[in-house]
Amino acid sequence: MRAVLETRRKTAAVRVEELAAELDRARTALAEAEDVLRCRVIGLEQYLEALAEADAPAVVADGVAQRKPVGPRRAVPHRQDSAGVEVLSVDYKALMAAAGEAGIGGLGARRAAVVLGWDSGLASRVEGARARPKRLVERGWLVEDKPGRFTLPAPDQAGAGWPGGGS
Repeated sequence: MRAVLETRRKTAAVRVEELAAELDRARTALAEAEDVLRCRVIGLEQYLEALAEADAPAVVADGVAQRKPVGPRRAVPHRQDSAGVEVLSVDYKALMAAAGEAGIGGLGARRAAVVLGWDSGLASRVEGARARPKRLVERGWLVEDKPGRFTLPAPDQAGAGWPGGGS
């Protein structure tokens, strides 16, 4: 009887190991698929923005049509080129609001993932969410005083139309 029970235990242990390995493969495949989806969504957003830009009429000065700039259009414009946060997409506006609410402690990547509606338990989602505030830092919308903590610029740096900024 003992040999039968030991055989069943070993069989169950092998099955558990097989299922654990299958679960790891499934998690890896899911993370890769989520990364591909994120890239496709970003690509689609950039494509739609480029189409909208192409449909915009060219500015005419002194009767001469000005050429549109050559190169990719930035999904997040530079702060100095913009009047206020209204030029940002909905996700970036939400991140700006969350950074304002976070105050001096700053907005972290996990909180950014939650604000974007992503699963903050997945490392790939947290890293994807971290890229968004980093992009806002690169373009001057946010400041990263401490590594991984994103805050609004000081009021003397903020211009009109800023949450917490000047008039």
